[in-house]
Amino acid sequence: MSYYDNGNSGPLDDVFVKAAVEVKRFLPSLFNIKVLGEKGSGFRPRAAVQDFSTLKQECLSMGRLFEDPEFPPVDSSLFFSKRPDRYIEWKRPMEIADNPQLFVEGFSRFDVQQGELGDCWLLAAVANLTMDSNLFFQVVPEDQSFEENYAGIFHFRFWQYGRWVDVVIDDRLPTYRGELMYLRSAESNEFWSALLEKAYAKLHGSYEALKGGSTCEAMEDFTGGVTEMYQMEETPPNLFNILLKAFERNSLMGCSIEPDPNILEAETPQGLIRGHAYSITRVKYVEIEMPNRVGRIPLLRLRNPWGNEAEWNGPWSDQSPEWRFIPDHEKEELGLTFDMDGEFWMSFQDFTQYFTQLEICNLNPDSLTEDDLNAGKKKWEMSVFEGEWVRGVTAGGCRNFLETFWHNPQYRITLEYPDEDDDKCTVIVALMQKNRRAQRRMGAECLTIGFAIYSLENPARLPKPLDINFFKYNASVARSPAFINLREVTCRFKLPPGVYCIVPSTFDPNEEGEFLLRIFSENQNNMEENDEEVGIGEVDDRVLHPKGDNEHGDGDKVREEPEPDRNEDKVREFFKKLAGDDMEVDWMELKEILDFAMRKETRDKGFSKDVCRSMVAMLDVDHSGKLGFEEFRTLWNDIRKWRAVYKLYDKDDSGFLSAFELRQALNSAGYRLNNHILNILVHRYGTKDGMITFDDYIMCAVRLKTMIDIFRERDPDLTNTATFTMEEWIEKTLYS
Repeated sequence: MSYYDNGNSGPLDDVFVKAAVEVKRFLPSLFNIKVLGEKGSGFRPRAAVQDFSTLKQECLSMGRLFEDPEFPPVDSSLFFSKRPDRYIEWKRPMEIADNPQLFVEGFSRFDVQQGELGDCWLLAAVANLTMDSNLFFQVVPEDQSFEENYAGIFHFRFWQYGRWVDVVIDDRLPTYRGELMYLRSAESNEFWSALLEKAYAKLHGSYEALKGGSTCEAMEDFTGGVTEMYQMEETPPNLFNILLKAFERNSLMGCSIEPDPNILEAETPQGLIRGHAYSITRVKYVEIEMPNRVGRIPLLRLRNPWGNEAEWNGPWSDQSPEWRFIPDHEKEELGLTFDMDGEFWMSFQDFTQYFTQLEICNLNPDSLTEDDLNAGKKKWEMSVFEGEWVRGVTAGGCRNFLETFWHNPQYRITLEYPDEDDDKCTVIVALMQKNRRAQRRMGAECLTIGFAIYSLENPARLPKPLDINFFKYNASVARSPAFINLREVTCRFKLPPGVYCIVPSTFDPNEEGEFLLRIFSENQNNMEENDEEVGIGEVDDRVLHPKGDNEHGDGDKVREEPEPDRNEDKVREFFKKLAGDDMEVDWMELKEILDFAMRKETRDKGFSKDVCRSMVAMLDVDHSGKLGFEEFRTLWNDIRKWRAVYKLYDKDDSGFLSAFELRQALNSAGYRLNNHILNILVHRYGTKDGMITFDDYIMCAVRLKTMIDIFRERDPDLTNTATFTMEEWIEKTLYS
């Protein structure tokens, strides 16, 4: 939308637009734009949320079927890299089949049949989801159908980077010659799986964005859990114990056998199917009573999702003689049956011999219901932090790049209590990069990511964040197995109780991206960012007491004060000349003074009007828009201090600071900042290459001083809390 005045002078001055932008920043709820997500999810949405209930009610009251403007039936919703090679029609289910239903006789793995899209990874996860009704209805809400109050609108819920989002869709589906092109059910009139796939495609921007992926990724989006993968040739010695604890915590577990490239889902002599996903439904030490021995044997119960006679035929299979040695009470507890239902038992030893891959999806603690906990299920303790790697600020690269590695985000974790059956603590670290699949249409692929863990022997004596000297002389105690270009890197560790620092990074420096760091542990863990508190610190002594070295002939050095600033008297005279009778200057007059005094620093380009306006606002107590000489002199002293700091770090006199140097420069100026603030400053004031000009550096310093002074006025007792009315907040933020 454009704003115009009475038509005589064209668009309004940009002051109006800038004011609107500032108000928008602080009053986001006044601006109505569309976004995925839901209200109260803990973050400011990029725009207004599509609310399922509201949209459905609007359609019912108007007697029309919903048409989603956010994911329309056009080619761009299908592909981002090419155009369809045939004519594709988008049809509603009643145009595809008679008597369409969301579910036909419930939901099962048989409802998941692949179409033309290469998203078998998604289908495997959907099939797993059908085996837990609580998890299933968390993703597929029950408040929708093709019968009661049908309005052509459906919704699905997915976990995305720490929060659940509600994705609304219409039920127009892509078809070719009257049949569904993509995911479908074995029942021609059942549509929950096709609609779920469409919602997932909308979440990521298009159907093509779903091409290629891992089952782990989708399982996490369906549960909010953390997935581990194990190859059987390199499993840890305590694997069965890991499986036992996973079962106690309701983890979803699956396994498979390396497929035969020449035969699709080939059957082995033992009755197992290659290239086929099995679910692990029970893990238990089972009592065994043999003539010469009494003891326990580790067993697993597996299920072939086909639910047919394709079952394991080795030891502990249905009707095998080994079951003679199991006491009746144990059989009863196991709920043992020998139906041809695709479910069977096998020993852990045979499991590790015949299966080649294992996946464990450890559930988010919130996924366990009261019934689960009452039934004796346990839950993981979890800590979550969001962060980002910003070029030149927090994108320091891996340990190979020691000079910048310490600039990466750092997280301190305290492990106090060891596991119940061990003297060490189980910790699962999961580093996930955000939004890369949705950005594929813009050419973004997954970054190569990993992490390192360091033990902190005397944490109270160490700087926050850990500096380059720490990493020079301390090796990591654990790390991700490799840096890899997957959405998530996950690894399980056994660590002694203590304090640790986790450093997530990309492999190369200056690769930008957002990430989510999650820590799962059996007992409580305390996690915090290993970073400075935001606030006022000490000004660098080199700025407060600038001194030069003057060497006598005998080699001794004496320190002398430098000459006073020769410009100061000239600036005072220039101020009086410009100020006029009222002895005050506005931002334009201030600009003239500063441009004259700091020609060298600004490379004769002068200061921008924005920084000059902000300088006036910083000291303009009565909001007159002008500064008197005393106010100006205070400002002048600040600017001289900031200039001296700038010269300390712009050693090559390039007129720029790198973003890595910005933190050190602002520290020397007396400001303590954390990575979040630094990232914002570089996003706001840095060049594309992460460089900071003198003008923008001054603006950073002005805004920091102003906002800290405003806050401290309301927080004289340094409680780190201040209260503002809405009017006061708008006034302070707009004028500064």
